[in-house]
Formats: sequence, C-alpha cells, structure tokens
Amino acid sequence: MVSASWWGRNNRQNDRLTLKQANNNDIWFHTKNIPGSHTILVTDGRELTETAIREAAMLAAAHSRARESSQVPVDYTQVRNVNKPSGAKPGMVIYIKYNTVYVTPAAFEEA
Repeated sequence: MVSASWWGRNNRQNDRLTLKQANNNDIWFHTKNIPGSHTILVTDGRELTETAIREAAMLAAAHSRARESSQVPVDYTQVRNVNKPSGAKPGMVIYIKYNTVYVTPAAFEEA
C-alpha cells in the first residue's frame, strides 16, 4: 500500500521532486535511456506490492517519450540511490542498485 505517486513536468521539477521533496525510502522511477519524468512512489514506510511498483512504472512510462509504446523498460530504486553529479544539467541524475520492469504506459487524465 502506498499513499501517492508524483512526477515532474520538466527538468527543474524532476530535480526538486527527486532531490528535495522525496524521502530517501520513497521509490524513484524513470524510463531506461528514454527522456521522461522522474516519478516518485511515496511509501510512508509501508512495504511495496508488485501492483504498486507496476502502476508507478506505468505512470513513468506514460510521462515519457515512450508513451505510445508497449513493453517500455522502467528502472526503479530507492531515492537514496539517486544522485546528481556535480555541475550536471537540471534533470540529470545517476543511480545505483536498481531493478527494471517492462510495462505498457498507463492511460491517465491530467488533473
């Protein structure tokens, strides 16, 4: 069970969301080697389910250039494993200790 999923709408929002807003135990998602939004699965310390992981990955895929594709690779890891290299452009991060899930992007409605 999780409380929310957030995603950035541009590179600066991606930075703010991932590096300042998210908790170290939240889960960070991004399409593998495809431009897109950083997506955060807020865990509030709860254990994750496969369903929650897949749904957050589907949101990450839907907010990427692969939104019209199927079987999109999405990497995910705890926020604590995501870092911004010194001097990197907004939205650029590196990450370690990740898993990859393949999903078809979710249909969503903008709020």
